[in-house]
Amino acid sequence: MKDEGGRMKESNSFHVAGGYQPLMREVGLDAEGVFMHEKIVAWRQLADRENCTLDAEFEGKPIRLHIKRYLVRSAAAEEEVKAIELLREAGIPTVRVVGWGRLSDGRSFVISEDLGGYAAADKLIEGGTISFERLLEPTAHFAAKLHQAGLHHRDLYLCHFFVKVEGSDFEVRLIDAARVARLGGVLTRGRWIVKDLAQFWYSTISLAVTDEQRDRWLSRYAAGRGIEPSSRMRRAIERKVRAIARHDAKLKAAQPTRNISIPT
Repeated sequence: MKDEGGRMKESNSFHVAGGYQPLMREVGLDAEGVFMHEKIVAWRQLADRENCTLDAEFEGKPIRLHIKRYLVRSAAAEEEVKAIELLREAGIPTVRVVGWGRLSDGRSFVISEDLGGYAAADKLIEGGTISFERLLEPTAHFAAKLHQAGLHHRDLYLCHFFVKVEGSDFEVRLIDAARVARLGGVLTRGRWIVKDLAQFWYSTISLAVTDEQRDRWLSRYAAGRGIEPSSRMRRAIERKVRAIARHDAKLKAAQPTRNISIPT
């Protein structure tokens, strides 16, 4: 179909991962329904995107889907799906994509499974469910694995490590992959790596985490990459932490609902 200017008009697209088609039919979800379904609840609303949940039943069991709706014309949804796949290829556990698509007007969306039983690491530490000490090794390992695979996260805050605690055991996944990308050339890769490390470092400051633990985390990270944690690296991280703190204060003042938690 063409528009009035003779250009081909875009049509809606909806890509559903294998095995999820019956679920989509059951909940009555298509591309337009992602933006109109009456049971979808937007719990965070920003100028360019919304984070939503959809609670429903499938085969007699309650299910929850997480939906990110991009409200402006962009390739954001497709890029996020590719970013999640990059994490999987690097062997880093993350969320499972249920589907994604795009409307003819350029809005797009990503649907993912609920991480049932998982919660943000910072919240679990604050609540006393698990200590940072127990998460020090796995989070450092994930960060090292990420960079060793030639990737950077660009939102590597502790809240994006989701943890499921089962007795003395626990599992960790890295979420919010929307900005994951391949590291650039030699001139920029070091800067991006420092930014990731500084984001993690900054997110531990308000918790019961000591400088000694942060130093050990950096040592574990460096060991995972086969490098030495230098004083130069630490100074670069600390400089970036101060910059992140200033930027974060401005964001909180301008967008007070930006960092609200996923509803339980």
